Amino acid sequence: MNHKAIYSLHPDVVTIDGNTAYDVSGNEVTINEAQVDAWVDPEAYKFARQEAYAPLEEQLDMQYHDTMNGTETWLDHIRSVKEAHPKEGE
Repeated sequence: MNHKAIYSLHPDVVTIDGNTAYDVSGNEVTINEAQVDAWVDPEAYKFARQEAYAPLEEQLDMQYHDTMNGTETWLDHIRSVKEAHPKEGE
């Protein structure tokens, strides 16, 4: 069960116990499982980018060599990651 999706789609849910969701009064909240299954995390791009970026040490090395050689290796790397994993609306 995708708790993040449930909390996002059902703001009245304050707790989830197993497969049952409850509101602040302890009443059971009916969850639309199809909506939960179809939900896409609007922040998923952040995690994908974190995995795709080169380690900071490598990025610093790219920046150093770019400065010394007049190249844009680091900028190209950043652009390629952002293009591969766009933020919604970019």
